[in-house]
Amino acid sequence: MFDQSPFECRVEWGRRGAREAAERGDIVIVVDVLSFSSTVVSALNVGAVIYPYPPDLDGKSYAESVGAEYILGRAEAARAGKPTLSPVTFNNDHRNNSYVLSSLNGAYCTWIASKVPALLIGSLLNASAVASAANKIKQVSGAAITVVPSGEMWNDVRENEDRLRPSIEDYLGAGAILSKLEGEKSPEAQVCIAAFNGTKEKLSQLIWDCGSGRELRERGYENDVLHCARLDITEAVPILADAHFKAWTIDK
Repeated sequence: MFDQSPFECRVEWGRRGAREAAERGDIVIVVDVLSFSSTVVSALNVGAVIYPYPPDLDGKSYAESVGAEYILGRAEAARAGKPTLSPVTFNNDHRNNSYVLSSLNGAYCTWIASKVPALLIGSLLNASAVASAANKIKQVSGAAITVVPSGEMWNDVRENEDRLRPSIEDYLGAGAILSKLEGEKSPEAQVCIAAFNGTKEKLSQLIWDCGSGRELRERGYENDVLHCARLDITEAVPILADAHFKAWTIDK
């Protein structure tokens, strides 16, 4: 059986990784740099409330049930002047407003791992802050920490093929967080840290030119890529509580 025990800090990909971490009872940090994680961090940073929800369920009905607004697709929301999965669309006008945010990757991983001792959202934007929060939670709970780079999904999957497409932006985001975590790292985590440390001087260029970055830029979302590639620009740490993200504080 594949396992990263007995190491205290681990890295697992995508939905399967989120489920494995949840079944172990780990502290989980979900990383989806382009763009779910960066959007949640950016929304929390301006005081908005985000409810994560999988895209294959009825998000609109769920939004009504929790008194929130369902976030539309990027193009549709832009036409309506509303915030979207694009992190740069959130600003102070959205403070104290509640939104339901769906995504194939980060939101889905969050949904799968929602019952863990603590579920945090990590990105490049808050890498050091989320690692610090996880370290403090670990000191109290004694639980191990699993960082889950969410990856992307292939669109043209053939029969018996896995849909997960590992993505370097999530791997580098995971490495940035793992590099700040306390405790013995699994070999997988050590390699992830090495990838970040070996490339952090050109982080923004790599994310700009990577497949996911090019995909967003070709769709007209250059500002998203620029925004999400910034390292440690906020102390905001989203933690899942009562089905939505709150700001983690040391009192938790």
